[in-house]
Amino acid sequence: MRLLLDTHVVLWWRQDSPQLNAAVRRTIRSAGVVLVSAASGWEVAVKLSIGKLRLSDSFARMVKDSGFTDLPVTLTHAEQITALPRHHGDPFDRMLVAQARVEGATVITHDRQFEPYGVPIIWV
Repeated sequence: MRLLLDTHVVLWWRQDSPQLNAAVRRTIRSAGVVLVSAASGWEVAVKLSIGKLRLSDSFARMVKDSGFTDLPVTLTHAEQITALPRHHGDPFDRMLVAQARVEGATVITHDRQFEPYGVPIIWV
């Protein structure tokens, strides 16, 4: 199984947050590939720069230390956004949906606004 983690899921994973139940943790641990989008890195950088988020380590280090795989944003991913209906205005989340479609990945998220896009989702 190929998973694509929403930004908050990566943060909760590193914080050992109770927001991630045991079933979701097992799914992440047993997945063949766990992807983290460069769009999530961008989202974290924006939140850090405006003071909405604080981290004790770099996001890139968190991803690496978790054994997750970086997923760059490609032109194919960007082009996929043109095919998305405007259910959700958040550009970071729209990129995750586009990447999930292109990469054949299941998204793990708590954000219900992913639902109308029809991508496979594991809910947190």
